[in-house]
Amino acid sequence: MCKWPIAELLPHAGAMILLDAVEDFDAEQINTRLRVRGDGLFSRADGSLPAWVAIELMAQSIAAYAGCQARLRGEPVQLGFLLGSRRFACNVDAFAAGTELRIHALRSLQDDNGMGIFECRLSGPGILAEARLNVFCPPQVESYLQEPILS
Repeated sequence: MCKWPIAELLPHAGAMILLDAVEDFDAEQINTRLRVRGDGLFSRADGSLPAWVAIELMAQSIAAYAGCQARLRGEPVQLGFLLGSRRFACNVDAFAAGTELRIHALRSLQDDNGMGIFECRLSGPGILAEARLNVFCPPQVESYLQEPILS
């Protein structure tokens, strides 16, 4: 079990934090979990969570991985960006309220400029979702956000 609460690892707040906990992590991967809340931010009227939210759950798992790595180095948690996903596949349309989901994210590539690729898998009872996520965490996020937008 991870020694840091999930809220200390993600640059999110309140209802936007969808994960419950980090199970474990190392230099290359992370395992997280959550129980689907019927009254969550993205919940349908029946309390289920649409399967497309798996992308956000995977992205938050990667953010938690980055948060864990930052904490190990004694640095603050930084903002990162989901650039996109490839090969998203899920065998269900939604995740029922009360279902426990587990997410595994494995770093397959990361460069010094902050670009990264993670192979992700979400699983639960009779549930399997997989995707490759492209992420970006610039070394100086504050200065990156201050750069003018080119038109």
